[in-house]
Amino acid sequence: MLSARGLMKSFGAVTAADNVNIEIPTGQRVSLIGSNGAGKTTFVNMVTGYLKPDAGTIELDGQSIAGLGPRRITGMGVARSFQIPQLALDMSALDNMLVAAACNDGKQSFWRPAHACDRIDRAMAMLSKFKLEEHADRRVSELPGGVRKLLDIAMALTGRPKLLLLDEPTSGVSVDEKFPMMDTISAALASERVTVLFVEHDMEIVTRYSDRVIAFYSGRVIADDPPSTVLDDPQVQRYVTGSLKRGH
Repeated sequence: MLSARGLMKSFGAVTAADNVNIEIPTGQRVSLIGSNGAGKTTFVNMVTGYLKPDAGTIELDGQSIAGLGPRRITGMGVARSFQIPQLALDMSALDNMLVAAACNDGKQSFWRPAHACDRIDRAMAMLSKFKLEEHADRRVSELPGGVRKLLDIAMALTGRPKLLLLDEPTSGVSVDEKFPMMDTISAALASERVTVLFVEHDMEIVTRYSDRVIAFYSGRVIADDPPSTVLDDPQVQRYVTGSLKRGH
């Protein structure tokens, strides 16, 4: 699925990626952990085309994507959901879904009516997977933060991506809401059979919802194993979890 080898990236005197090597097979759910500035976001930005690596290779299903722009990489099957949802606040949840579907359908079908029946059916089916049907006709500006996050992820899936990257999906969500929200996300992603890579600071979420954890420190990968193994690693305990909360 995703193969990154020898990735290097510097910003002046700061090395944000130092010989990063990561292989992610199809179907895994992988969380990236590390304190601020550890290199997680730099890696995600290189995978999604927002940054070009100084050296190294990135391949998606054997095709090179290193240095390509975000639009090209999206067209090859990579989607991203941001920590702060990227939504049209004055439009309804359904209309946001329809616009996302139109953008993801490619040049040939972009000029088809956004409200074509098949697009509406597909959008409503995706809203249903995220338990958002009741919000379909509500303006996004009226929706609570947790619902907006779910909508943003649902929109990312309209393009049927191979790989989905999530940025702190439960940030800003209350303790009582975070597990039900992640259960909903997890079930929806399983039904879509998408490989997931997510940045997360909440170790409870990491432990419960990850098949594998990759820990970053100072631009390097210092651990890459199942959650229990990584969180018991002395380097991770020293450099990562000592600066992170085990829950909000």
